[in-house]
Amino acid sequence: MNTALKVDEHNSDHIIAGAISGFVTRFTCQPLDVIKIRFQLQIEPITNHHCSKYRSVTQAFFLILKEEGIFALWKGHVPAQMLSIVYGMGQFYSYHMFIKAFDNFLLLNEWKYSTKFIAGSGAGIVATIVSFPFDTMRTRLVAQSSNYQVYKGIFHFCSSILRHESPKILFNGLLPTLLQIIPHSGFQFAFYGLFNDIYKRYCNETDTSITNSMVSGSAAGLLAKTIVYPFDLSRKRLQIQGFENGRKGFGAFFHCTGFVDCLKTTFKREGGKGLFKGLIPSQLKAAATTALHFTVYEQSLVLMKTIRLHISEK
Repeated sequence: MNTALKVDEHNSDHIIAGAISGFVTRFTCQPLDVIKIRFQLQIEPITNHHCSKYRSVTQAFFLILKEEGIFALWKGHVPAQMLSIVYGMGQFYSYHMFIKAFDNFLLLNEWKYSTKFIAGSGAGIVATIVSFPFDTMRTRLVAQSSNYQVYKGIFHFCSSILRHESPKILFNGLLPTLLQIIPHSGFQFAFYGLFNDIYKRYCNETDTSITNSMVSGSAAGLLAKTIVYPFDLSRKRLQIQGFENGRKGFGAFFHCTGFVDCLKTTFKREGGKGLFKGLIPSQLKAAATTALHFTVYEQSLVLMKTIRLHISEK
């Protein structure tokens, strides 16, 4: 984080910067997320198989354009934006507070990256719990076919859940999400800190530049996502249970009764590769989103410090 400006940052800066980061990242990378979710929910192989609807990132991209139009690549974008903004606010603010708390224990300075991992894991838990209903909403809106729309929008989704299902549905898949997010968020912050320091060391930088944030963020996102990917896949499949009508035209429907059953059934029916279905668009998205996430966050903090410094000098 840039420390050249001699102005104290406020705790609220991290909330605002996190919200800005979440918004920009989501808008830019939503098409990759749509393709990734479509891959994750497809039981048939992601290959040139005659029964497979989606066969590659490029083929899926143009097929969605052809069948559903360009706006389908931003399907579920409003709840996704809500998810990203709330998640970004919760994640960066809680991470900042955890790090501040750890600063009181001098012994932890000897385990710098371990501390970042723990703080990042805790931040991921907080952010996931407060934003999870938006994730379920986003997944179902993206998952439904344009020809068999169960939900017409956010308000219709909420009323349908309350009338026909249960608010508990909004937290379906929370367990695998938390199991995923604890190491994922931890690795993101730890790897980002590691690569950030390595970049500074070899480029003789004292502050975090935009290039440093982009390079360190993309590498951290790629590694962290690959490590925890099977948990992400099971989360998406759990979130569409009971949603058979909305999946007409996408092939066979995946049934499971829980997190462990989801992993076992996926492995039994689709093999080890099935647990990593949609990994490539997910890796592309993870590299891009994490790079943007950290870069926009860091630069937003710098901007707010600059504005505060300019005001204080008047």
